[in-house]
Amino acid sequence: MAKYTELAKDIIAHVGGRENINSLKHCVTRLRFDLKDESKADDDYLKQRDGIVTVVKAGGQYQVVIGNHVPDVYDEVVKVGGLAAGGSLDIDEGDTKAKGNLFDQFVALVSSLFQPMLGALSAAGMLKGVVALMAACGVPATDGAYIVLNAVGDGFFQFLPIILAYNAANRFKMNKFTAMAIAFALVYPDIAQSFTGDAPLYTLFKGTVIESDIYATFLGLPIIFPASSYLQTVLPILLAIFVGAKLEKFFNKVIPDVVKVFVVPFFVMLITVPLAFIIIGPLMTWASDLVGVVFQAIYDFNPVIFGIILGALWQVLVMFGLHWGLVPIAILDFATKGYSNLLVASVSICFAQAGSLLNIFFRTKEDKVKQLTIPAFISALFGVTEPAIYGITLPMRMPFIMTCVAGAIQGAFLGFFNVTGYTMGGMGLFAIPSYILPAGMTGDVNNVWYFIASIFISFILGFVLTQFTKIPKLYEK
Repeated sequence: MAKYTELAKDIIAHVGGRENINSLKHCVTRLRFDLKDESKADDDYLKQRDGIVTVVKAGGQYQVVIGNHVPDVYDEVVKVGGLAAGGSLDIDEGDTKAKGNLFDQFVALVSSLFQPMLGALSAAGMLKGVVALMAACGVPATDGAYIVLNAVGDGFFQFLPIILAYNAANRFKMNKFTAMAIAFALVYPDIAQSFTGDAPLYTLFKGTVIESDIYATFLGLPIIFPASSYLQTVLPILLAIFVGAKLEKFFNKVIPDVVKVFVVPFFVMLITVPLAFIIIGPLMTWASDLVGVVFQAIYDFNPVIFGIILGALWQVLVMFGLHWGLVPIAILDFATKGYSNLLVASVSICFAQAGSLLNIFFRTKEDKVKQLTIPAFISALFGVTEPAIYGITLPMRMPFIMTCVAGAIQGAFLGFFNVTGYTMGGMGLFAIPSYILPAGMTGDVNNVWYFIASIFISFILGFVLTQFTKIPKLYEK
């Protein structure tokens, strides 16, 4: 907008000029610069300049706080500064190095990838809750309304890797459409059917923990496809796009300009997708298998210790896609014994997130965070915690850690009373019927009440433990 032209020129000039800018993004209230040299920025001038609230240096970014009209100022800065679409400059040298320890870097990465989609993520989580409520009320899965709403809510999570690929391309400075093409390949429907089946070509590491049936090969190299597929996953696509970005940068340097527009994406996709299937797939599969074996051994040793460890680590395992190693064991338990104790400690952890969110809602001073906690809270009650974790508690760090502590305590409680699940039922509140002792089976009639107690324990601990943490600002620092 024309009225922000002078402000945009001033901002560019006093952050060290266009040549000092690696990239620029914006959030709800501020411009977020990645500068080559922050010492070249004139903090004092920018802080006193009309139209600028203040300047903040955090997370390796130089942040100019503007206010709610930041999108208009951002557009003008991009226009005046001649920045590339999306606010990123195509610069090969002088990229800002990641700052902070590994955990801080990981949190910063996750936050940057999920923040742009938090609204849609929260809405999809609420829709999944609506669908769960419909199922609980007896609406058949063949009902038209059920099918449509389930597609809207579940579809977002199923194809999350595609959205993450787009955002990761921004983060890693890669062509967005090339990144999305890689993601489309990983979640392509026919892939799962082609890479799994009844008759494997051969078996690798037979008789070991990481025994793997091979159903297909790529140029003679075995393809080990995760049993969970790449749908709803986070880590595999991030690794793939990270590798793809490095390859793209290399090929942009060596491919002639006259054919670069299509030859670079060709080689990036040609190399990255097979690497994802040949390397990332096996690593995910073997890591998940090892997790399953280790946790089964811990449970056999002591259910209470198992509950503490699984309750504390479950959310982390889910973030890295390693929880799938436990699912086949639980399914086998249900098929052979009619019950399972293996996943019980993981089910009510969502209520720790709900309790933490409620505490954050009452304590935060940021309207944006308050707005996000409401749908995230509702989603968590139905077992959908992605909006809570990626949007609020993980970026705030300590609240997420407190939910892990709450998970450990409720896990110990469930392990002590040997609480048992009798079906692979719903999530969140709708998981309760799965813990009712079926007629004719031998067991503790109080089983379901112990599980309900764990819900209250998780919720209360999530709320109380978060009270002992500082609630940092996410948008208006």
